[in-house]
Amino acid sequence: MNQLVQAAVTKPALTASADSVLAAKGRSFYWARQLLKPVHAARATRLYRLCRYIDDLADETSSVPLAKEALADAAASIRDGHSNEPVIQDGLALLQECGIDSDIFLDLIAGVQSDLEPVRMPDLDALLRYCYQVAGTVGLMMCKVLDTDDPAAFPHAVDLGIAMQLTNICRDIAADAALNRRYLPAGLVGDLAPGALIHPTGLLRGTVRQCVATLLDCADTYYQSGELGLSYLPARARSSILVAARMYRAIGRQLRARDYAYWTERVVVPAWQKAAITTRALVAIPVSRSFWRHPPLHDKRLHFALLDCPSLSTASFLHHAA
Repeated sequence: MNQLVQAAVTKPALTASADSVLAAKGRSFYWARQLLKPVHAARATRLYRLCRYIDDLADETSSVPLAKEALADAAASIRDGHSNEPVIQDGLALLQECGIDSDIFLDLIAGVQSDLEPVRMPDLDALLRYCYQVAGTVGLMMCKVLDTDDPAAFPHAVDLGIAMQLTNICRDIAADAALNRRYLPAGLVGDLAPGALIHPTGLLRGTVRQCVATLLDCADTYYQSGELGLSYLPARARSSILVAARMYRAIGRQLRARDYAYWTERVVVPAWQKAAITTRALVAIPVSRSFWRHPPLHDKRLHFALLDCPSLSTASFLHHAA
C-alpha cells in the first residue's frame, strides 16, 4: 500500500457523509453499530460507506459502459494508492490505518464488476464464490477494522459474510431479476431467464420455493460457523456482530414463515423485532460458551468452492487461514 492518502474534504464532513449512508442504506448495521466502542463504530461506518459506494457504481448506473469504467478506475486507484474521489481517498486511508490488504478490496470490486455482465449463476459453488467476493471480503476487512489479527478468526468472518449475502439474495430475488440478474443456481432452478423469477407462476413456484429453502439452509450453516468465530473479536464487538447476524437470520426466518414467497413483498425486520433480537442476543451472551472460548478448527469443507480459484486473489490467504 502506498503512503497515507490525505482526503480533500474535512474529517467531520466525511464522518457525517458515512453516517448518513449507513443510516439510509444499512439499517441493520446502523442499529448494531451502537454496541461498538466509538473508534470501531467510526471505522465500520467508513468501511460500509466505501463498500456501498462501489456497489452503487454498478446498481445505480444508467450506463453499463460508464459503470465498468468507473469500477475499473476505482480498482486502479486502490492499486495505485491514490484517488481524487473523496470516498476512495478515505477508503485508502482506512485500509492503511487498519492494515487491510488491498487485494481483499480488489476482490470485492471484481465481484461487483461481475454484476454488470448478464448474471446467470450456474451452480452453488459459483454462487459461494460470488458471495465471498462481495461479502466474505467485507468480513475479512471487518476483522481488521475491529483490531482482530488472529488468522483463526478470518475464515469464520468470511463465513458470516457469505451467510448474510445468501440471505440478501433470497430476499431480493425479484428485484435482482428486474435488473437481469439470476443468482439462483441453474443446478437448482434450471437455466431460467431472470424475468421468470419476478413473479413466478404455476409449477415454477414450487421449484423456486425449494431453491430458496436450500439456500437458506446453506446460509444457516455459514451463520453457525460465523458465530463460532465471535470469540476472536473484542468483547463489545462480539455483541454488535452477533446482533447484526441475528437480524439477518431473522430475514430468512420471515421468508420461511411466508413459505418462501419472496414475490409478495420485500421482507423487512421492523424496529420492535430488532429490539427483541438485540435483547435475546445480549441475554444469551453470558451463558454462551462459544462466545467466550475459541472454537475447534474451522470446517474447511465450507471453503472448498473458494480454494484454487484463479479469480480470487486472496484464495491463497484462505488456504492458510482455514
